[in-house]
Amino acid sequence: MGRRDRVVVVTGASSGIGRACALRFAEAGGALVVTARRADALEELATECRGRGADVLVAPADVTDAEAMDRVAAETVARFGRVDVWVNNAGVNMYGRTEEVPARLWHRVVETNLFGVYHGTRAVLPWFREQGGGTLINVSSVLGHTGFPQQSAYAASKHGIRALSDCVRQESLDVKGIVVCTVLPGPVDTPLFRVAANWTGRKVVPPGRPVSADRVAAQVLRCADHPRREVPVGGASRFGVLAARIVPGMVERAGARVLSRQHFADQPTAPSEGNLFEPPDFGARVDDGWRAGSRRRSRLSRALLVTGLLLGVAAVIATARAGVAGQPIVGRYAR
Repeated sequence: MGRRDRVVVVTGASSGIGRACALRFAEAGGALVVTARRADALEELATECRGRGADVLVAPADVTDAEAMDRVAAETVARFGRVDVWVNNAGVNMYGRTEEVPARLWHRVVETNLFGVYHGTRAVLPWFREQGGGTLINVSSVLGHTGFPQQSAYAASKHGIRALSDCVRQESLDVKGIVVCTVLPGPVDTPLFRVAANWTGRKVVPPGRPVSADRVAAQVLRCADHPRREVPVGGASRFGVLAARIVPGMVERAGARVLSRQHFADQPTAPSEGNLFEPPDFGARVDDGWRAGSRRRSRLSRALLVTGLLLGVAAVIATARAGVAGQPIVGRYAR
């Protein structure tokens, strides 16, 4: 099936990565269904997507509502006859120590990010099975492979998205045409940092130099064209995934001692629930201007990651040699 014949659904389409994905798919042609909580932002997006040649259905919904996502899938098929690509992208974030943030906020992050992906997946899979195929693209994060201080709810939800993707991939092997992709961005220049719930007392800023949302959207579109199991996006994500596999203890210490310092500015803020329960009142924006002036943090982040990888490789080699020589392996992370 060509690009101009397929039907695509994008959740969390009102801003950030979701809006960038909608614009990319619109330019490729075909039919597009955009869903998020803010109907006005979706209508603004739909106008732009129609200007790029797409047939667009606006379907406001909250991904935490399973029945609402079922309706989005049903409305899509009723309007266009099928659904070929479903992008689970909607997400929120929260910063604060695990024991300090209110439990209902922690629950809400997981409910939106993980349950939202589950609800979307659950809604579209029966249609995929009925039509004999379809592409499911779940947007996780580099934090789906590792943790990060003061983002336990977000990291837990992103780990869960990866696990859910793996399970669904196995469960759908009986239908050859169903494929499941997981996209793993690092920090991305979107309004997410500005609207995140914050219980740290300090202003949140993205670490390093975030990639553009359009770069993530380009990889999502590529997955729709040429599906891949997991796709890291950006150097920070590629390094982070690799380092988390090779030297997880070192990645944890780097995150706790160094990289987290880049995530918070010396500007006090009051506790905030951010956009967890109510969407923010701003337009349908893709980026939030974070990439400007962030080169210094980016260089430091890359230097730390490269150093960590090199040290990790050296540690693995040393451990292997010690094992071959029959010497005991001593250390905090020895197994």
